Amino acid sequence: MPRGAPVSSTATATTSFEPVAFADLPGWETDDHLAPFRAFRVSCPRLKAAARAGNGAGTIAIPTQLLAACDAAAALPEPVTRAAARAFFEREFTPHRVVHPAKQGLLTGYYEPVLEGSRTKDEKFATPIYRRPPDLVNLVHEAERGAKANQLTHARKIATGTEPYATRTEIEAGALKGQNLELLYLADPVDTFFMHIQGSGRIRLTDGSTVRVHYDGKNGHPYTSIGRYLIDTGMLAADKITMGALGRWLRADPDRGRHVMHQNASFVFFRELQGEEASGPLGVLSIPLVAGRSLAVDAGTHAIGTPVYVSSPALTHASRTKKEGGFHRLMIAHDVGSAIRGPERGDIYFGSGDKAGRLAGITKHPGHFFVLLPRAPETIEAGAKARSRQAAQ
Repeated sequence: MPRGAPVSSTATATTSFEPVAFADLPGWETDDHLAPFRAFRVSCPRLKAAARAGNGAGTIAIPTQLLAACDAAAALPEPVTRAAARAFFEREFTPHRVVHPAKQGLLTGYYEPVLEGSRTKDEKFATPIYRRPPDLVNLVHEAERGAKANQLTHARKIATGTEPYATRTEIEAGALKGQNLELLYLADPVDTFFMHIQGSGRIRLTDGSTVRVHYDGKNGHPYTSIGRYLIDTGMLAADKITMGALGRWLRADPDRGRHVMHQNASFVFFRELQGEEASGPLGVLSIPLVAGRSLAVDAGTHAIGTPVYVSSPALTHASRTKKEGGFHRLMIAHDVGSAIRGPERGDIYFGSGDKAGRLAGITKHPGHFFVLLPRAPETIEAGAKARSRQAAQ
């Protein structure tokens, strides 16, 4: 395992990191390296804050070399050019192919939905989203909820310890009634369900104002894909499952749709973002998300803040140009998700609004990760001296 590589008991058993050259990364030379550089740098204050709090984002510590790379990024003179950004990544990191038993990874997409809502319940806006209940406790660090999503991640605090929290079915039947936890009311139960999956949303209120809401915990029950449920039960064919098709199917028969949505016992709680935080959606550790450059990963394998080069020739609808030949892009591990499990399982953040939603909704493609692991300081110093000698000659 390379120095600085994130490790865990689950990752080391089946996953290894094989050093490769930057030239081995498909499309590396033509990528816009300035965009991921900015995305990397924007996450550094949150990584440092987590380090000060105990140098951890779950069971995987934030590597000290990654924090050193943050310092190196901050030291670059402004304005940082594309060439300087590329040189930064090539100097501070070594790319590694992720080796594991599966032949390839899986890429999906997520986005920030923009929905209509109200602060008060009425005939149109009747579906609530809830604040985090005061008796909800974390059983694992939020950064680990994807890696440990097959077990209870949150629970209800009681006098004798903890117990499983109410399920989606129980909450929608009134388990939280009378606790004044309703944050906002939305018009469509299906849109609300999808916002739970996305983990954030921008809500246009009836008074003309707009607010952002963000994930603030969940009831702890394992996430169940209702798309997989529909395929397994023969209700929908696998080649018909997109977010748009799924939404239409759920709305076509509200009772049937409600029954299917209840198959996912997981239920998300939200908080309203305020001040500077409200300027954009947030990932784990409250890292600001960057459209097309933020990636949700399994934090059981990859340290948050790690640059990950994602390559998927089949993912053509998200290409920057027609000549790109698929999706080949340096991204930063900014987020986690209950469904994001595996060493090459990634969720691409596409941005905010309907266009981003359409891109996310049709993304389910094979792909590969090349993880950029930070070099040891002495390796960087040796490389700098070698380049100086070459320049002198």
